[in-house]
Amino acid sequence: MIRDTKSTLLSTLRHDVPASLVVFLVAVPLSLGIAMASGAPLAAGLIGAIVGGILAGALGGSAIQVSGPAAGLTLVVADLVQTYGWRATCMITLLAGALQIVLGVFKVARAALAVSPAVIHGTLAGVGVVIALSQLHIVLGGSPQRSAVANLLQIPAQIAQKHTHAVAVGVLTIAVLAIWSKLPRPVRTVPAPLAALLVAGLAAWAFQWDVTRVDLSNSLSSLALPELPHGDWHRVVMAVVLVALLAGVESLLCCVTGDGMHKGPRSNLDRELTAQGIANMVTGVLGGVPVSGGIVRSTANVQAGGRSRWSSILHGVWVLVFALGFGWSIRLIPLEALAALLVFIGVQMVNLGHVRKVHGHGEVPVYIVTMAGVIILGLAEGVLVGLGLAALMALRRLTWVTVNVRPELDGRFHVTISGSLTFLGVPRLTQELRAIPTGADVDLDLNIDFMDNAAFETIHNWRADHERLGGTVDIDEIHDEWYSLAASGSRMFPAKSPPRAADRWWLPWAHRKRSATRPLIPRQGGDAEECKLTAGAREFHRRTAPLVRPIFTELARKQQPSHLFITCADSRVVPSLITASGPGDLFTVRNIGNLVPRRGAEPHDDSVVAAIEYATQVLGVKTITVCGHSGCGAMAGLLSGGVKAGSLPGLRRWLRHGNHSLARFIDTESDGLDNGPLDRLCRVNVQQQLDNLRTYRRVDEQVRAGELELVGLYFDIGSARVHMLPPLPSTLSVKN
Repeated sequence: MIRDTKSTLLSTLRHDVPASLVVFLVAVPLSLGIAMASGAPLAAGLIGAIVGGILAGALGGSAIQVSGPAAGLTLVVADLVQTYGWRATCMITLLAGALQIVLGVFKVARAALAVSPAVIHGTLAGVGVVIALSQLHIVLGGSPQRSAVANLLQIPAQIAQKHTHAVAVGVLTIAVLAIWSKLPRPVRTVPAPLAALLVAGLAAWAFQWDVTRVDLSNSLSSLALPELPHGDWHRVVMAVVLVALLAGVESLLCCVTGDGMHKGPRSNLDRELTAQGIANMVTGVLGGVPVSGGIVRSTANVQAGGRSRWSSILHGVWVLVFALGFGWSIRLIPLEALAALLVFIGVQMVNLGHVRKVHGHGEVPVYIVTMAGVIILGLAEGVLVGLGLAALMALRRLTWVTVNVRPELDGRFHVTISGSLTFLGVPRLTQELRAIPTGADVDLDLNIDFMDNAAFETIHNWRADHERLGGTVDIDEIHDEWYSLAASGSRMFPAKSPPRAADRWWLPWAHRKRSATRPLIPRQGGDAEECKLTAGAREFHRRTAPLVRPIFTELARKQQPSHLFITCADSRVVPSLITASGPGDLFTVRNIGNLVPRRGAEPHDDSVVAAIEYATQVLGVKTITVCGHSGCGAMAGLLSGGVKAGSLPGLRRWLRHGNHSLARFIDTESDGLDNGPLDRLCRVNVQQQLDNLRTYRRVDEQVRAGELELVGLYFDIGSARVHMLPPLPSTLSVKN
């Protein structure tokens, strides 16, 4: 226990204390600038930094997140200050904190992450533009207007006016911020915001520029206990909800982002939301601005080596010490330098990295509309417009229908419908289906996860009309049987059906459901049940052939298999399935018992040796694999001494090639891993056939030279597992 405490203390002194000093140097100018842009007393920004750092840091669910005044809340706070006054704004902050605590207690933090990132990033970008436009007027020596549009329209006139030293201070501040990241690493240990304000303050003092100084004393006198807002309570409630949600979502997104920056414990989002609520209640009581987790402060904390919540707590302590003992030094900062800092921060909030991310998901319209809405209409209105557009785009994607109509060479039409079939897709569905010529034979594939009544009626009525006019419609449902259930009057699925594994090429015919394929009107002269092989060939033409045609076009010139695969003719053994191989990979030989007749053995058989010679000498395969399986009927017949072969003389003669396997089986004791005599014989047989292969001189020479590898496989049908079987030590002499 003492050792753990000592280790924690040493880690705090080594990592968290230096990181807290760096974050403190970043937080002070940011807090002052955000308070100024919000129309709040400057001291309120420092109070928010102190409370956010100490309380949210100590109680929060993230080890590295640093909370304080947030630029994303600037527009909301500024509007509240203008509407209700500062003391009423503090009460709204307090009530918003209480709402955050309730949401955290009821564990709804994860639900806040359901908001589209495009809306969040678009909102922050819009806030950044509004901040930059308003503070640019202060940099140019003027005063900001009440709206972003008015600020934008007044900029040309503001630029045309005679400029004072304020412009020089602003330009100098922005220049330092822009070039600071390109300076050597030792210089960059000083945070860019602090360096820019120091350079601007020193330049204004050295050249005796006429600038406006930051005065903290007036802001301290304006601090007072919060009071209840006067006016429409509906608007007040909306303001409380807006502050709570914006601050909460920004904090939670910062938590999730911060988790990707370090290897420590992951964030507890509900705890973090509750801690943010407590911090906002306290900052509201003390007269501070609303707080939330900040990505700028949190990133600085991680980059400076912060590892625990102590870096956040200590940063708040340093801000408190600075405000009480060194607050007088703030008077050295030109107000125009703070405004320039906010202009730079506002421009950075329009993050091109975010634009690239949302562009990859086709959500740039949501981003742009949200940003434009915040700039033109206001924060709440812009967010609502963005959420509405995001919901519409999500609905469009969820209900998007893909209809692909492809004429085949035999005159049939192959139609594939994919997606979620709802009434929204009926117009496009109707257009594509009615374009198919009357009387055509149609193969219709439904790869859908939902179908409502309107979509079903559209397909069903078109099918009935098409077949009535002489055409045929063969429907195959690939995903789930929505159409079949609706056509039979059965109860439909309550919601979209989840994806499932494909059930076509590897399923036996008996396991495939094709109830929807029968035409509504029987074909003239058609059989009651279509030949399964013909149906399988048609399915291959419809679904598989278009996918593999380029591969077969290339293979049509020449085959280059890498393996000779000798296996049993048993219908349960599918080489391409158990080896995950494709066209052109395996040169396959199948016979009863996966036997390889020894050279010169009787009865004479050339079929297997012909394949071996062609594979090794013409195709140049590098591996010969013999694959046996459990429950082999040939081995059962061999084990019974030919009794089970019954009156099958050809089979009895063929099984003579397994006599060496039977002899080796008799000489081999069970290792306890087999499932009885038949299973052991099936395994020994594979190893014996590998030995038989080496009775062929060319095969033996290639194996000895390392040019050819012999591999034994055993397929356990019951468990669907393939086992490797090593070759047994050879006792054979190769004949010349």
